[in-house]
Amino acid sequence: MSGMLTLTSRNLPQNVLRLTLKVLEPKNVQRKSKSYSSYSYDITGTKGQVYNVRNGQRLKTHQQWNPIFREFRTSIALCDDVKIVNVPPFAESVSEGDVRWEKAVGDSVSEDEVVLEIETDKTSVPVPSPASGIIEERYVEDGATVKAGQKLFKLKVTGRGPSTNANLCKRKTQSLAKPGVAAIRHAQAIEAATVKLPPADPTSEITGTRSEQRVKMNRMRQRIAQRLKEAQNVNAMLTTFNEVDMTNIMEFRKTHQEAFLKKHGIKFGFMSAFVKASAYALQDQPVVNAVIDGSEIVYRDYVDISVAVATPKTLITELLLRQAIDLRTLGLAINALGEKAKKNALAVEDMDGGTFTISNGGVFGSLMGTPIINPPQSAILGMHGIFERPIALKGQVVIRPMMYIALTYDHRLIDGREAVFFLRKIKSAVEDPRTMLIGI
Repeated sequence: MSGMLTLTSRNLPQNVLRLTLKVLEPKNVQRKSKSYSSYSYDITGTKGQVYNVRNGQRLKTHQQWNPIFREFRTSIALCDDVKIVNVPPFAESVSEGDVRWEKAVGDSVSEDEVVLEIETDKTSVPVPSPASGIIEERYVEDGATVKAGQKLFKLKVTGRGPSTNANLCKRKTQSLAKPGVAAIRHAQAIEAATVKLPPADPTSEITGTRSEQRVKMNRMRQRIAQRLKEAQNVNAMLTTFNEVDMTNIMEFRKTHQEAFLKKHGIKFGFMSAFVKASAYALQDQPVVNAVIDGSEIVYRDYVDISVAVATPKTLITELLLRQAIDLRTLGLAINALGEKAKKNALAVEDMDGGTFTISNGGVFGSLMGTPIINPPQSAILGMHGIFERPIALKGQVVIRPMMYIALTYDHRLIDGREAVFFLRKIKSAVEDPRTMLIGI
């Protein structure tokens, strides 16, 4: 590239001009004038020719020339960049949430690393770091309630994550002094002493210090507690029980498991069979699918089944079935929602709605229990563990794999007759799925 370099105080601030003149001090540039507003330079070209530049005018021009130059930037350095992170937008049904910090002031974070989570009534919203840097300031305390758009923390961008301890802007090494003999002996004496301290996480252990720790209840747990208490206060809950012989469905799964897995890529689970049977029973007893709203009964012309799933934080219900779908699709949906729950990645849409709920305490080894209705629904099915026990069959005592099932329902709307018929319909559909094919 050929051309002429022009620098004057009229088009650059004096401090930038001073910096520019300092940069332009290579061996091929000789400064002739000491003034920063008026200057003169001799520039040596790539072929050894010498050219004079004075006050923006090139003198002694004899041929085209290519000056050697250095590039500089006047933009702000990356390490001086500061970002303010705000509360992200919530779903329409959520207006606020509680902050739970994962990082402290001074911690280094990588880009997209979770700095905090905002716990709402229905789910947790992770807030990642927009860039690699260091947390300089937190604008809200742990457990504080925040709304969309509110400031959360200040991030100093360094361009490096926590794997690098050195600051990009401060290239100074730190040396650690070796501890003295007295310090070592003191540390050994402290280690030898047996001092009991309260547990750092009181939810995971009890150390016997006879102390008490108060931990704020997260918003999701508060909302669940409120809804469960409302269900007890509003509904006239009654529970009826039955038992299911799992012999046929277990043999069916054993026979077709390999082919089912090979074709669909998932294993056939008992939950899919119970969801399918529940949808079939709800069509037989529509009142179980209805709900009381004030002085009216709302009959729904659709079947949406929710499944109670245990997450790392609490037990929530996920919307699983919308109308009738096949066992393969049910299995895929159950696996997908289970993975989301484990990763705490459930969206509000996964938990909204539902006309009937299934809770499977059997995965934890429960023998029997009475589930609580999930408002605004009128009934909930409780599954339990499969255990071998003796039963009377055709005058003979045999050992069969049995499961207790329970139906808790709102007795204001559902009479005992409908509840028993509903539970018996599920029992017959699971014990002999052929009954669903012929509609009996």
